[in-house]
Amino acid sequence: MALIKDIDHQMKVIAAGTAECLPEGDMRAKVERAIAKDKPLKIKFGVDPTRPDLHLGHAVPLRKLRQFQELGHTAILLIGDFTALVGDPSARDITRPQLSVEEVRENAETYAEQAFHILDKDKTVLDYNSRWLAPLTFEELLRLTAYFTVARLLEREDFSKRYSECASIGLHEFLYPVMQAYDSVALEADVEIGGTDQIFNLLAGRELQKALGQEPQTVLTLPILVGLDGEKKMSKSLGNHIGLTDPPEEMFGKLMSLADELMPEYFRLASGEGPYEIEEILRNIESADLHPARAKRRLAGDVVKLYWDEKSAKAAEERFDRVHKERERPDDIPDIQVPAAEFVDGKIWIPRLLVLANLAASTSEGRRLINQKGIRIAEEIVENPDLELPADYLDGEVIQKGKRHFRRIKLS
Repeated sequence: MALIKDIDHQMKVIAAGTAECLPEGDMRAKVERAIAKDKPLKIKFGVDPTRPDLHLGHAVPLRKLRQFQELGHTAILLIGDFTALVGDPSARDITRPQLSVEEVRENAETYAEQAFHILDKDKTVLDYNSRWLAPLTFEELLRLTAYFTVARLLEREDFSKRYSECASIGLHEFLYPVMQAYDSVALEADVEIGGTDQIFNLLAGRELQKALGQEPQTVLTLPILVGLDGEKKMSKSLGNHIGLTDPPEEMFGKLMSLADELMPEYFRLASGEGPYEIEEILRNIESADLHPARAKRRLAGDVVKLYWDEKSAKAAEERFDRVHKERERPDDIPDIQVPAAEFVDGKIWIPRLLVLANLAASTSEGRRLINQKGIRIAEEIVENPDLELPADYLDGEVIQKGKRHFRRIKLS
């Protein structure tokens, strides 16, 4: 894709949805120089494949990387298969167990596959930092560490907190910023993007490049996407996430449950709308020209279309209306097989049934859902979390969580 020559358009797209650009004014100068020389910038985004599944929170920097591609720049997706063996200590207060080489390799394959739901695969430079980190000699590593001080590393909030509490800090964790910084040197990155929790590592790359005689990269940080609960960052472990591989109807339904006040953030960080369109949508919501419910439908449809296609988005909206607006059950309710061994004296505890049906991650969560009146069996709200029901009553009945999760019980 040819480099777009309109500097104002470039800067508008680059700035949309970002938190900070450091140093101030550096990005514009680099883009102007790139346009003048007709030489695209190298935009680096590195990720450690510490888990195989991605959600919309992970997609925020990937979406920004895609925007750089559309502006004509070179997008580098760096898989940190070597740094993943250490694990980024950012925003953690304990030492994380190290992953095995096999776990990292499997996660890396899945991550790259899901990332290309967003990035243009044909226009992406895919690289792995084991290519230059693994061959480093001990002498070379010592020379790199000489550019860093323990005092500087202990300025990091996570290290500082653990140090003051006499909590464990592995020596290998101190090497993580060194390795990520060297990634920028190896790739000769012009720009590196990352979350606001990555600012120390991103700036470390800039400092090491300067020390080794390269032009320092510009640092572009992005906000951390808040989860569906509206309180904490999106996380699978917290159950407030929307997975990139969630079925279309699941993705659409979760977005329709979003609180109205979160819509501006999700439009800016999770949708495929351009910055000009987003500004217009938010203005129309503010002026009451666009009802929040209609805006939310547009958001949900747009996100589903991003990761699936327009046909899937339309079908997901139709199913949502059938199940929620018209209060009808879906036609394609999945069956769950409940083994006879799960019944004690012919009965089963309902929180346990929710776990077997993949409607709750634990019996504790199952009890919470019942206490919140979020569970129905045979269209009746379950109100007692200690309830046990007989097998002959449950066989063939439908269990429902909230407004969009259905399972038909089958005894086996």
